[in-house]
Amino acid sequence: MFRLPSQPRANWQQKAQSFGFHFHTMYGEPYWDESAYYQFTLKQIERDLEDPTEEIHQMCLEVVEQVVRDEALMARFQIPETFWQPIADSWNIRAPSLYSRLDFAYDGSGHAKLYENNADTPTSLYESGFWQWLWLQDKVDSNQLARNADQFNSLQEKLINQFAQIAQFYKSDVFHFACCQDTVEDRGTVQYLQDCAAEAGLDVPFVFIEQIGIDETGRFTDHQDLQIDTLFKLYPWEFMQREEFGEYIIESETNWIEPLWKSVLSNKALMPMLWKTFKGHPNLLPAFFEDEKHHCDSAKVVKKPIFSREGANVSILQDGKIAQSADGPYGEEGFIYQAFHPLPQFDKNYTLIGSWLVNDKPAGISVREDSSLITQDMSRYLPHIILG
Repeated sequence: MFRLPSQPRANWQQKAQSFGFHFHTMYGEPYWDESAYYQFTLKQIERDLEDPTEEIHQMCLEVVEQVVRDEALMARFQIPETFWQPIADSWNIRAPSLYSRLDFAYDGSGHAKLYENNADTPTSLYESGFWQWLWLQDKVDSNQLARNADQFNSLQEKLINQFAQIAQFYKSDVFHFACCQDTVEDRGTVQYLQDCAAEAGLDVPFVFIEQIGIDETGRFTDHQDLQIDTLFKLYPWEFMQREEFGEYIIESETNWIEPLWKSVLSNKALMPMLWKTFKGHPNLLPAFFEDEKHHCDSAKVVKKPIFSREGANVSILQDGKIAQSADGPYGEEGFIYQAFHPLPQFDKNYTLIGSWLVNDKPAGISVREDSSLITQDMSRYLPHIILG
């Protein structure tokens, strides 16, 4: 695994704009960075990332099976009691999932170590499924990369196929798509998913989360007062379950993407449950609930809120004292503690691998890097290739 310098394509910013990649630069800082790329061998991808991703995902599903059958665990996961049975019902019918992203620390050798499962609202799909693939094609066509350079990337094909499968499951060909207003990155991600669903033959109206209402029958409606039968929402379940309209979720008859049972997988409480169930697994880090943290024998630990996004409110503790931390609005529901395992450094950049799944199958990777050990929303995205 190498980080190699690369000449950015001429006028790539204009090309990005023309392809709808409007968040390649945010707040005056580069988000997409093609001044370098990461190179992997096929063996590294298949043995160290792809295979563990599929195995760990199945382990995560085993944890879901445990949690939905145990009220004490549902409480541990800070899920409102009103939703315990609906989540179990969603799991029991195996309501279909679209995607997930497992975040790993990996330096090109040994076992990739799982940090967390982004199972409800993972972003960077457009960059991963389309834009970095376009970068690879351009670099090969201009003879700046070898003709046999490849990429671990079947995201777009798998997303299109899975949208068709979900439509068949719900017997619905109209999928609403939603995200919050004033979030350029989220809107770009959702637009990409709309395009994939349209390729699958679906009707794909869009509505902002803030525009969704309730009609007299208790059904969710869009800004044109049309009932929402199936909704992809780039909006966390833990928010929805606690908001004013949350009481309508259960009776609304809406089909949800992601389904309600993803409330378990997208929760940081998953990590101590994985460790309890599969203690010693080479891809897992020791992790504990707050009242069990005395079992952690590591002097350096990472404190994570049970609910958190983009590295917010994550702290690195050394002998109980904060060595590094990130601000944010999370932590009210409590924390979990995970043994510290540093991200690898390449040219003074801390590098995180995101490994994608679609329909329970590995589908590609994303590479993010930062000058900080804590990967956050503005951490740079770099493309990758497979060679050798």
